Amino acid sequence: MIEIRQLTKRYGDLVAVNHIDLKLSEGDVFGFIGPNGSGKTTTMRMIATLLQPDYGEAYVCGKSIYTHAQEIRRLVGFMPDFFGVYEDMTVVEYLEFFAAAYRVPVDKRRGVVEEKLELVDMAFKRDAMVNQLSRGQTQRIGLARVLLHEPQVLLLDEPASGLDPRARIEIRNLLKRLGELNKTVIVSSHILPELADVCTRVGMIEKGDLIVDGHVDEVMRKARKRIVLHIQVNGNTDKAAALIEQHDLVESVEVDSTATILTTLMPGTLDYSDLPSDIIAGGLKLKLFREEEVNLETAFMELTKGLVQ
Repeated sequence: MIEIRQLTKRYGDLVAVNHIDLKLSEGDVFGFIGPNGSGKTTTMRMIATLLQPDYGEAYVCGKSIYTHAQEIRRLVGFMPDFFGVYEDMTVVEYLEFFAAAYRVPVDKRRGVVEEKLELVDMAFKRDAMVNQLSRGQTQRIGLARVLLHEPQVLLLDEPASGLDPRARIEIRNLLKRLGELNKTVIVSSHILPELADVCTRVGMIEKGDLIVDGHVDEVMRKARKRIVLHIQVNGNTDKAAALIEQHDLVESVEVDSTATILTTLMPGTLDYSDLPSDIIAGGLKLKLFREEEVNLETAFMELTKGLVQ
């Protein structure tokens, strides 16, 4: 659906996007992660044919951004971080106006608008004035707008930016539904928890360089340099910590305020199945034994350097 080869954009001496390669398939929900100024928006604008690259190529549904820009615009729905809404228009009027701009047939226009309002859970605001909606409601109407022409590709630039917690959850649930509709979605964000359980793939961009690209579980594995175990016992925690620390697979042990023994294993250790039995053999009863999960935020901190333009 989307294929990028060596895509590059410069502004004078500043390299905003530096020879990016990326390939996404139908149904992929790609989390584009990076700090402000890292090149996320510039990349998305080039894919949407709104910005000309200085070098490289990009294809959307097999069509080149150089030779088939108009066709690509019919295939893409692009929602910027901030967008204006017209005053003195109801939500239905606003969406019907854009449906006309997208050349949705007159006899189908109202039905398409009502369908998209249902999809984004905004049917109850159909007769409200668009300039009186909350920030979260405006974002959902913006999503309905870019879906009117049934695009195969969605480019969503910081859709959760500036939203309260409830509105962010609603946007996240909507993104999941879009993935289920087999849309190819690129969603940019610097709010990592918003993407963790939505995206099938993630890419991390820093100072114009795409330094990480892969399926979410692959990225997590790449970020985890050592396994950390959370262990609790019934009884003497200090005795358990001393016993665990002597094990050949253990690099370090720390006891936190909840009497959990945080056990870091030696680099490269994958099999620690004999550790629980050794603890039990030492006369202790296990209450908790689990591997610490690596989340997207941890992976980002491990794999990036904090560079900005």
